[in-house]
Amino acid sequence: MHRLLCQIGLAVIVGILAGCASHPPAPPVPGVAAPSNPDGSLFGLDEFLMSDDTGVLPPVMIQAKSRWVPVRWAELPGLRGDSLNEAWNAWIKSCERPNPAHAHLCDEVRRLSLASAEEQRGWLRARLQPYRVEPLSRPPDGLLTGYFEPLFNASRVQRPGFNVPLYRMPADLKTRRPWFTRKEIDTLPEARAALRGREIAWLADPIEVLIMQIQGTGRIRMTESDGSVRIVRMAYAGTNGQAYQSVGRWLLDRNEVQDASWPGIKTWLVQNPQRTQELLWSNPRVVFFQEEPLSAVDAAFGPRGAQGVQLTPGRSIAVDRESIPYGTPVWMDSRGPLVDLQRLVMAQDTGSAITGAVRADYFAGWGAEAGELAGRLKQPLRLWVLWPKAHRDY
Repeated sequence: MHRLLCQIGLAVIVGILAGCASHPPAPPVPGVAAPSNPDGSLFGLDEFLMSDDTGVLPPVMIQAKSRWVPVRWAELPGLRGDSLNEAWNAWIKSCERPNPAHAHLCDEVRRLSLASAEEQRGWLRARLQPYRVEPLSRPPDGLLTGYFEPLFNASRVQRPGFNVPLYRMPADLKTRRPWFTRKEIDTLPEARAALRGREIAWLADPIEVLIMQIQGTGRIRMTESDGSVRIVRMAYAGTNGQAYQSVGRWLLDRNEVQDASWPGIKTWLVQNPQRTQELLWSNPRVVFFQEEPLSAVDAAFGPRGAQGVQLTPGRSIAVDRESIPYGTPVWMDSRGPLVDLQRLVMAQDTGSAITGAVRADYFAGWGAEAGELAGRLKQPLRLWVLWPKAHRDY
């Protein structure tokens, strides 16, 4: 599964970004000369930089929901083994809308896109200071979950087998808040009339629609009215203003399931098909969509996250922005029964359920296999933010 995530779209991404780059290889880190071992051989650059990490640490930094504790680079597990080039694609995306603290680094980040992992590690060490993210008051128990971009078949027009609509935003959405609930949309003539003609696509299964609404986006393999087929993205456009209620929590509270992951929910639905509508109505929130074309470049990345840049599978995370600002490079350590993740990621998104100091949602990519991982991922997490050093340290 880990190999899968590393491969989802990344070969395409690397080819696209590297093919567009015209920068020479990154220059050596200023002021660093690799010393010799006693036998006359040279240390690797990253080995030397690790051994040289002995300076005075900066003070603790306090955020609204977290405390950042400065640490040595040696504390970051798995740093030497990460394929940093994969993370560089996500960082270059963040540089389209960088946060103020990291914006001055973006020219160097772009130049390093074709550098070796050793050069990239050396640059990280020279330019950035790692801080361990901790809660302000309670024990630092972190949680990693996952999300993905669904991929479903759909029809442009309603036809047998495709009877469940995705909607554009209704015209009166801004004047009526909150708007109708999910149940009211299905049952009230007034609500149905307001959405007539707003259908953007028709899917086969109401659970597919619910999954897309919970994820906030999805890819559609669209059959047009002339029979042609193309893949488009359904991007988040807005909601009906109703509070989100977890269907998994609804099942747990009624002792209907022990496993509230998406695979567990699907199993319950197979066993209780007559209660599908009841389950759907337990979540009153409805998401409306807008259609976006998918170019070859766009198809290699995920949807746009809250930072406003496209997500990179396996290298983008959603965070609580009161703990970690968007556009921040983050070292992540999470080990569990599904996957071991020790890697550089970028904080590029958020979500209503992603709250707390050491909390992240891992963007697994798109399609069924990514959805299988995202639906089951729930394991411990540690995070370190990589923050620029003071200019005097450059």
